[in-house]
Order: sequence, then structure tokens, then C-alpha cells
Amino acid sequence: MTAIRRAVVVAASTTALVSTGLVATAPLARAVDTSSAVVISEVYGGGGNSGATLKQDFIELYNKGTTPVDVSAWSVQYSAATGTTYAATPLTGSIAAGAYYLIGEGFGTGGTVDLPAADVTGTLNLSGTSGKVALSTSAT
Repeated sequence: MTAIRRAVVVAASTTALVSTGLVATAPLARAVDTSSAVVISEVYGGGGNSGATLKQDFIELYNKGTTPVDVSAWSVQYSAATGTTYAATPLTGSIAAGAYYLIGEGFGTGGTVDLPAADVTGTLNLSGTSGKVALSTSAT
């Protein structure tokens, strides 16, 4: 169970998260260096939607490596499923080995549960059904 699920399990079941727009990330074909220690572990685009549990979208990263990783020059980026341009949220700090990094994104008017304190906050409004999320080692 990921860090965000552990944090909200008291208020919502995993099934509720899935039914309100949890989007599992699939490997991007050759777009990501799979040897990287930091990976996208979870994407939630249903935050704030009508009937949603969470008030906010989020992206969660995980450092699967054995040393901390400085992400201060990195970003997460989002595009609509058929889009060709991306909007970015710059990252700050570092991710400890074996640790999660929570990026709080756009709010909606629905939802009842706040995210735990995010490591960084952006304003991206992720789709609850489809879209593309990229982890970049640059801000652009």
C-alpha cells in the first residue's frame, strides 16, 4: 500500500479511491529511463470531482533506490490524453531512499478528505479518466 493510501485509509477505502478516478500509470514507451531510482508510483486525477473522496488531484513519486535523490531541478508534467503540450509543476528538495514524495495538484469543488501535507504543491488539473503524466529531470 502506498504512502497516500495509508494516509487516507481511515477516511476512504481503496475501492472508493479506484471508483473516484484513480489512474494507474503505465510505463511510457522509451520515454523514461527505467533504471532511474525515482518512479511515478501513483496518479489520482479525480480530486474534487463530484462524488470524489479526495478534494485534490495528486501525483506520488517513489525512490526505489538506496540513496537520496535530489529532485530540485526536476518537474512532473501533465497533458491531456490527445494533447501535445505539457504543463509542469517544478519539484523541490530530495527524496530519501525508499521514501515517497507527494505532489498535491489542482482542487475541485467536490471531495470530503484533504490530502496529507504535500512535499510540493502545483495547480495542474488532471483528468479523472485519461491523460499523460511525465517525470522529467528538467523543469521544462
